[in-house]
Amino acid sequence: MVASGPTNVAKRGLAMTDVTPNVVAIARQFIEAIPHSRALGMRLETLGEGCVVMTMPYDARFVGDPATGVLHGGAVSALMDTASGAAVMCHPSAPVSTATLDLRIDYFRPATPGQTITARAECYHVTRSVAFVRVTATDDDDTRPVAAATGAFTLDRPRGAK
Repeated sequence: MVASGPTNVAKRGLAMTDVTPNVVAIARQFIEAIPHSRALGMRLETLGEGCVVMTMPYDARFVGDPATGVLHGGAVSALMDTASGAAVMCHPSAPVSTATLDLRIDYFRPATPGQTITARAECYHVTRSVAFVRVTATDDDDTRPVAAATGAFTLDRPRGAK
């Protein structure tokens, strides 16, 4: 699946009821199996074929600059990485597992204190063993991204799959 960019994920993202229950269950298990995603309060909002929208609420425990109340970039990157992995896991190629090989993040501005961060990830291309993802993180102002990233993830397919 090739699309023009991660901003299309929200338009093309499907409600979780529009995909098979098995895919939703696998995505939830993937997210819930990661202790830091639970600790950070990450939530799966929408799930489509290779597209995921996840949120992370503002939490003062994860502030990186106490003087300003801005969330630490590590919390934002964790959300972006988790959303990207979930996008790989719900890709139509039906991988059985994935791991981050590379995630290059550009930070554009600090997230606004007190606001939820939303990550929109899209797995836009797969090869036999690697999946490629684009992801954007925003706060309440979705016209001004907080960060954007591209990544490569392992793509472990079921035995016998091409």
